Amino acid sequence: MHLDHDPAAAPQSTIGFDDFLKVDIRVGTIIEAEPYPEARKPSLKLRIDFGPGVGVKRSCAQIAALYAPEQLIGRQVAAVVNFPPRQIGKALSEVLTVGFADTEARVVLFSPDHPVPNGSRLF
Repeated sequence: MHLDHDPAAAPQSTIGFDDFLKVDIRVGTIIEAEPYPEARKPSLKLRIDFGPGVGVKRSCAQIAALYAPEQLIGRQVAAVVNFPPRQIGKALSEVLTVGFADTEARVVLFSPDHPVPNGSRLF
């Protein structure tokens, strides 16, 4: 899958609202973060608490260029929780933590600007 990080790129093809609803993006609180030096790009292994409906899930996120593990504990982030688990090297990633590329193609995490309950769904 190719992800376009060009802010001047045209939007993807049109989808229906039902297609959008299929992507289950929830907010969770990072409870553990550690370096993942074996990854090809600067990455961290995260454990994120999405509350009782989804539970605690693991994520391998390419965010080490901008974030140190200790900065992330207690931070709320958004993630796609209904993709199948994916093997990233020796680690299993159960959710896709989402963010945006900055001008240097480093990932900036996407998170709410006010606290919300873990497990809240993006709509």
